[in-house]
Amino acid sequence: MQSAVLVTGASTGIGAAIAAVLARHGYAVFAGVRDDAAAASIQAVHGDVRAIRLDVTDAAAIAAAVETVGASGLPLAGLINNAGISVAGPTERLPIDAWRKQFEVNLFGQIAMTQAFIPALRASRGRAIFIGSIAGRLAVPFLGPYSASKFALRAAVDSLRVELAPSGIAVALIQPGAVKTPIWQKGRAGRDAMVAEMGPDATAGYDDAVEALVRATHESEAKGIPPEDVAKVVLEALIAKKPRAHYLVGADARIQALLARLPANVSDALLRKAMKLP
Repeated sequence: MQSAVLVTGASTGIGAAIAAVLARHGYAVFAGVRDDAAAASIQAVHGDVRAIRLDVTDAAAIAAAVETVGASGLPLAGLINNAGISVAGPTERLPIDAWRKQFEVNLFGQIAMTQAFIPALRASRGRAIFIGSIAGRLAVPFLGPYSASKFALRAAVDSLRVELAPSGIAVALIQPGAVKTPIWQKGRAGRDAMVAEMGPDATAGYDDAVEALVRATHESEAKGIPPEDVAKVVLEALIAKKPRAHYLVGADARIQALLARLPANVSDALLRKAMKLP
């Protein structure tokens, strides 16, 4: 019998790649998207991809997704929590509402999705797989909200993994380094929107550092791994007899994981040098 998986944030990038890879491996993929254009695009990828409108911060949308997946009659092999956004800027200047938005999507939305689908995962002994980031091990300056949300997600996933073990639900966290996805452009667009809304005060005192960060994101984007590399690791976590708790994806992720273990004064200096911060 065919099994189902649900992938959040499947419009583009990592989510779209996950949907395509899993469909090619025989899964019926429910792909969470935000609009009709994205739905048409993702469904064209493979005949076993079914787009559903899903906002992980909307309780009604989550409930509707539970009903849709349940109505298919297919056992749920996996919930792939991928939806995420990136908020950037100096911590001193970022409005607190920007921090709240970051956590609503990257943490609370993922937890809400998991809570809603635990009964289905328990019934099928399925898996909950979360897409985190190496920024959840090594915080990036001027990406404080994003890094904080990924650190928090790691803690939540580590707790959840132990809690759900007796139910037969395996829990895994995927932590990629730089990946070539639209999140880079979206992050820079968000920064520009913040500056446009707040005026020069948005980055006052940090202009040189913020520009250095923008240059660093361009470089990371250019060197990033393709999203299919992350999708293949998700497949591995989904089919492995005993999935690992944490998966690092990409050479830069492994390097930064080592960097995170150094004394703070050393890692801070190396990070500033690597990012060419003033």
